Amino acid sequence: MEKTLDTKITRILADPSCRDFILADAKDADMAFGIAAPGRSPEYHGREGRFRSLDDYRRQIRENVQQGLLDIMLMSASTNEVLAIQERLFDHSHVTPAARANDTTDIHLASGGMVAQEASRPFRTATIDHIMCGKVHCDPQERGRGADLGLYSITFNNDVDRDLATLEAYRVFRIDAERKGFRHFLEVFDPNACDQRCPPPQDLGRYINDQIARTLAGVVGLGRPLFLKIAYHGPAAMEALAAYDRSLIPGILGGSAGTTMDAFAQLWEARRYGARAALYGRMINNSEHQPTFIQHLRWLADGQINEPADAVRSYHAALEKQDIRPFRSLEDDLTPTRRSVSYGSGTIAVQVDGAADTAAHTPDPEFSMRSVKANLTATEADKVQWSLNRWNRVFS
Repeated sequence: MEKTLDTKITRILADPSCRDFILADAKDADMAFGIAAPGRSPEYHGREGRFRSLDDYRRQIRENVQQGLLDIMLMSASTNEVLAIQERLFDHSHVTPAARANDTTDIHLASGGMVAQEASRPFRTATIDHIMCGKVHCDPQERGRGADLGLYSITFNNDVDRDLATLEAYRVFRIDAERKGFRHFLEVFDPNACDQRCPPPQDLGRYINDQIARTLAGVVGLGRPLFLKIAYHGPAAMEALAAYDRSLIPGILGGSAGTTMDAFAQLWEARRYGARAALYGRMINNSEHQPTFIQHLRWLADGQINEPADAVRSYHAALEKQDIRPFRSLEDDLTPTRRSVSYGSGTIAVQVDGAADTAAHTPDPEFSMRSVKANLTATEADKVQWSLNRWNRVFS
């Protein structure tokens, strides 16, 4: 069955002014957070709640795929084996299955772990063959059994040794992928462990943009990513990246869950300034009703709802019709929060009751450059907490 992702990629590259927008659900968090990845159970009303099971997580994936509004479902390799290879969930769906193709050490987020505070090191648990056919070596006719698309992530830390190791691992992956007909999209995380020897960049958005442009300048043809996934650093950085190279399709990651306004306003603004894709993980996973949340993301992405505040009101009305109690009142859910996502420019424009209302989104101090520098003299416990908080910001 024809996949909407393929159609949209073709149209966006042919006509950058087209309105197509790629929407993905990132359900690969089990490769980072472990048993916490599925999120709290529906019975969670306080600290007495438990986590959902992996079966619950996969049940929700099935429901979101069957809804048919997503373009991509991103999973771990093990979930991809169950749903794509064994159950054939995607055979008659417009949704494209994808798997996380690497798991660098800065997403090793076991409770109480110390690894994620260190500078990122390249690592791959999954192999391309395991993602494509579920075994160590795929015969050519077997490569269509699983996913032929993967997410590959890299993290630059302004450290020559670590960054070169990251780039070398990415080069090896691209060659392997091209030989096997495996496509990828590229996730570029913000630095996770800058220090006195390798200080944090002063302009993080420009730094990430330059690293993307420099890295991909040497990549040709089939080795290039289909699109990008990066933290949203504000209008200026997004406009600069979108204008630089028509062959690069910029996309954003969602970050940690906040109010519904946070999620909808982020997509609305990023799209306005050039983003053509969004991958939302925790924002979708922690919503009151995932299919209804996805429906409203789709309406915003496609311009069927033109203002994020209107989308929040519509979302609450839809929850009420389904007799689903919202986590917050409508008034509270319309309020932008200082969640763990920096909007780069410091402000995000939101339309409230038909009038422009600019809500200050000054970056949370935990994630400002000043905080990063202060981290240099922090205790080890502080460093661990800073690293975990950072991943609440960037991992979808």
